[in-house]
Amino acid sequence: MGNIKPKESDLLNENIEINKVQKLDLHGFSLIEANKMVEDFIVKSFNNGYKKLLIVTGKGSRSKSHKNPYLSEKLSVLKYSVPEYIKNDENLTSKIIKISEADIKHGGEGAINIFLKNNNKFTK
Repeated sequence: MGNIKPKESDLLNENIEINKVQKLDLHGFSLIEANKMVEDFIVKSFNNGYKKLLIVTGKGSRSKSHKNPYLSEKLSVLKYSVPEYIKNDENLTSKIIKISEADIKHGGEGAINIFLKNNNKFTK
């Protein structure tokens, strides 16, 4: 997916227990709805001190709409556009250490992990 350069003060713990992970499932949402939800989710999670997020985009393989480019199974729009949306938003990338594909048990290629930087509000 891609790495965003972390500061030394941001420690990456990829082994955070799943029950401490915030999850957002985007199945059934349009591209515009999903992008807004992702933005709100990342900002709120960062502001509340969460470190690891799981965003389920789906693989796009079950879409029944072949005519709508925002839902087409061939484009898998959310799978590809959500990480790009995040990477292109300076406000969001300023809060993120790393974005990676989720483990197969948490969605595999149909989901992404986002590791958030330390929020200074919670480290003082």
